[in-house]
Amino acid sequence: MPTSNADPSRDSSPDSSTDIATQLVQPAQGLPAGFASLSQGVFHASTIVFPDVASFLARQNQAYDGYSYGQNGTPTHYALTGKLAELEGGGKTVLVPTGLAAAVLVNSMLLSAGDHVLLPETVYGPTLEMTQALFGKWGVTCTLYPNDIAADISKLFQPRTRLVWTESPSSNTLEMQDVPAIVKAAHAQGILVAMDNTWATPLGFRPLDVGVDFSIQALTKYVGGHSDLLMGAVSTRDEKTYQDLRDTAELIGYYVASDECFLALRGLPTMALRMERQFSSALRIARFLQDHAAVASIHYPPLESDTYHCLWKRDFKLGSGLLSFTLKNNTLPAIEDFVAALKLFTLGNSWGGVHSLVAVAPLRKTEDASDQGWLIRLHVGVEDVNDLLNDLGRALSV
Repeated sequence: MPTSNADPSRDSSPDSSTDIATQLVQPAQGLPAGFASLSQGVFHASTIVFPDVASFLARQNQAYDGYSYGQNGTPTHYALTGKLAELEGGGKTVLVPTGLAAAVLVNSMLLSAGDHVLLPETVYGPTLEMTQALFGKWGVTCTLYPNDIAADISKLFQPRTRLVWTESPSSNTLEMQDVPAIVKAAHAQGILVAMDNTWATPLGFRPLDVGVDFSIQALTKYVGGHSDLLMGAVSTRDEKTYQDLRDTAELIGYYVASDECFLALRGLPTMALRMERQFSSALRIARFLQDHAAVASIHYPPLESDTYHCLWKRDFKLGSGLLSFTLKNNTLPAIEDFVAALKLFTLGNSWGGVHSLVAVAPLRKTEDASDQGWLIRLHVGVEDVNDLLNDLGRALSV
């Protein structure tokens, strides 16, 4: 943990002759002696103060691991980044306002006009749109590649390919990738690899352990765990890359509030317990759905019959609560009837929290998505699994 700039031996309290209006403006003089708590303190700050001119002028020297300005970090920020780096198995972590902002940060730090980036066909939609629309207008080109390409991704490399994005499993169809093979092929050509690891979190898979250069998460999901914060993170094990990410985040103006950091820190102690329960319940629900007469297909890599189960079993230690499936009667009216009949799965477009959710998406993007059928996505919360199974069974009977 970085040390404070303040000199605790220096008494900056006003004397008794100071006007009350002036006294009210003065900061408190620290914590009482002997105070300790299991809860992380929340430090709010825009201005960081310094004991003398020399330390003020040298404040940027500690921009990466100390305190120079509120945007650069407070003790609450560093407490969270330290815990997330531990979760990732080492390295450094940068906080950003959302999961999408994590992808924007990586692209912004690395890509320049004329560069080329590769993204999987089932990449998170906003990541693709951001790369095409925002970075495209700045001269960056991108190519979509098949999820199952593995080491053959080298055939798609161009002279200016700088980055390969991976996402395994993908957030809707839960298709998986051979991430270690992609990393090996990319690094052989000096190309960096980023992975969106929000589905599994580092509890299920540690991207940095297999050589991924940038591991990103939407902390909004399982880290926060209670559907009440928005935040993202980028982790890396290269110190220079970490500093470049911090510099880029400052240029963009990314900042995460201390209160949000506190919510993420509060979620971390129960994260493993929540995910173990959600994974166990989701696996039972996936097995139930695969045998149901109304279900056409089920997408959940931990399920033994899933196309990608071998990859999941080889690389992953834990699953999550997110799965998807299709109905045999794959029409919008049938989907609407099914969703309306659910009592415990709330219709909402996020996941990772303690509450069970249902969402609906086109199977694939076309001008007339209704002709292509629909995908139902479930996020399994921490409710009793038998109650959830009964709720799904009743809705499917519709």
